[in-house]
Amino acid sequence: MNKAELIEQVAKEAGISKAAAGKAIDAFTDSVTAALKGGDTVTLIGFGTFTVSARAARTGRNPQTGKELKIAARKAPGFRAGKALKDALN
Repeated sequence: MNKAELIEQVAKEAGISKAAAGKAIDAFTDSVTAALKGGDTVTLIGFGTFTVSARAARTGRNPQTGKELKIAARKAPGFRAGKALKDALN
């Protein structure tokens, strides 16, 4: 499912226009992004938790040449599925 299909599904389920559903989805993603940038976690009970994890700097290797290179430290987003979501899938 891509974003357009998600907007269509949300509009249908909520009984709202596609424009309103698109704004709601954009607001949701912007809010989650802002919270993660601020170092917070976002927990939706039953659905899951969005988190940020720190990745340490490390030394990697170019597979073509075998030459070592430095990989910078970074922050990576993560998602842990909640119990209700896992149960719904199984």
